[in-house]
Amino acid sequence: MSTRSISSCRSDFPALQRSHQGRPLAYLDGPAGSQVPQVVIDAVSEVYLGKNSNTHGSFPVGHDTDRLMESAREKVAAFLGAASGDTISFGPSMTGLAFSLSRALARGWSAGDEVVITALDHEANRAPWLRLADEGIVVREVAIRPDGSLDTEDLATKVGPRTRLLAIGAASNAMGWVNDLVLARRLTDAVGARLLVDAVHSAPHFSLDVEGLDLDFLLCSAYKFYGPHVGILYCRPGLLDQLDTDRLRTQSQEAPHRCELGTQNHAAINGVAAAIDYLASWGEGETLRMRLMSALSSIGRQEREVASQYYRAVQEIPGVRIWGPDFSSSHRAPTVSLTLDGMPAADLAARLGDMGIQVWSGHFYAIRAIEALGLEGQGGLLRAGFLMYNTEEEAERLSQAISDLATTAR
Repeated sequence: MSTRSISSCRSDFPALQRSHQGRPLAYLDGPAGSQVPQVVIDAVSEVYLGKNSNTHGSFPVGHDTDRLMESAREKVAAFLGAASGDTISFGPSMTGLAFSLSRALARGWSAGDEVVITALDHEANRAPWLRLADEGIVVREVAIRPDGSLDTEDLATKVGPRTRLLAIGAASNAMGWVNDLVLARRLTDAVGARLLVDAVHSAPHFSLDVEGLDLDFLLCSAYKFYGPHVGILYCRPGLLDQLDTDRLRTQSQEAPHRCELGTQNHAAINGVAAAIDYLASWGEGETLRMRLMSALSSIGRQEREVASQYYRAVQEIPGVRIWGPDFSSSHRAPTVSLTLDGMPAADLAARLGDMGIQVWSGHFYAIRAIEALGLEGQGGLLRAGFLMYNTEEEAERLSQAISDLATTAR
């Protein structure tokens, strides 16, 4: 049972001790990748210090690696609400896994079959499916509304009898919108289509439940939730074994190994397991799953409080426009993007960076959304993302800096 306050977590992250021109760096770039706690660093080092072997060796270190991989899969399964570790595959990135999955699925489809994607999504959940147009697959795109939200009425018209797959993000990494996955499942069920969810942006903030949502596929990346760079793929039990994946004849032909090409990054995967244990340490409950759900509820509540404070402050700055819902909406991640009249987003980010405030500008690989909203000429958006280690003081520091810069831009 955790009795710690989440606000005390900052001491766990060595990077947060770094300063710039006498002031602590403010890491408000979480949507691009989180900082890493010491326990994760130690877990990665542990493998290289004495457990560095490939799997299935008939010797002690080989057995260590087998146990490491099995344990990591089970912990990721608990994190995602999956039945077992046999549903969890690893890869170097979510993007790479998405491309591999698209090729495998397409081998079972025919010309004229349809895939539905959205204009709101990161390119990692668009490009793998758009490439299938070369093979005769019809790719249909769901529009976004002028406020940047997904047009759910258009979604309902795009999912139809020829739809084989709907690929949709759980949350927008550009504007913080949270999509209605229950609606997505209902629409795909009605036509017998598969549902794939890109949960990269939602995984650090909300508890995921692949079984409760009845998902076919889910993709995410551990470096967004305090772990190393490792891609994660969940496949519904039994589904991966049906797919004609890229694979070697010498590798295991069964799930979850069926789509894992080459030797995995065992040290990084041990770090993924440590990141999940770290998150669970902030929760309460008898099982790992219960502790994770408890922790993510508490963490999400704190993140929302800090992000909403920042939202309210920048909303009052003349010349600022915020893209995404306000914090009265449940369809909201703690990611706030804005434009400032008279100053391109890249210039604003650079000037904030000089102050030791780390935020991103541009399209964040959600380039179709930026194009659809006509924001490419302004250099896209300025994005701040809040994680468990961000504070109200950092939010105030950022909003005050933008207010000061807005004065010079007018």
